[in-house]
Amino acid sequence: MAYFAKLGADNIVIEVHPVHNDTATSEQVGIDFLNNLLGTNDVWKQTFKDGSQRKNYAGKGYTYDETKDAFIPPKPFNSWTLNEDTCIWEAPSAKPDDGKRYEWNEETISWIEYQK
Repeated sequence: MAYFAKLGADNIVIEVHPVHNDTATSEQVGIDFLNNLLGTNDVWKQTFKDGSQRKNYAGKGYTYDETKDAFIPPKPFNSWTLNEDTCIWEAPSAKPDDGKRYEWNEETISWIEYQK
């Protein structure tokens, strides 16, 4: 199955549609198919579930960066920075790797152990 992200204003992903591989023999063929099917002239970019191209699988709210040719997820917290290689947001400090569950606390800019 091939997947296509519909882009709206500021290249924000509005939705993602599947197209059978027999139909989407190329990105442009898949785009043409969707625009013909939906009776539109929308902007689409193919996205890949395995992240083999365009860095990340697109989801609603992601941004398509033309320069990087990548889908970037929404920024989760103001303190996080974008890893330019992976196009994934990273916390200012590494999440502890001690087998416990943690969540990010933006007020303290730190990981805190998850409490039920």
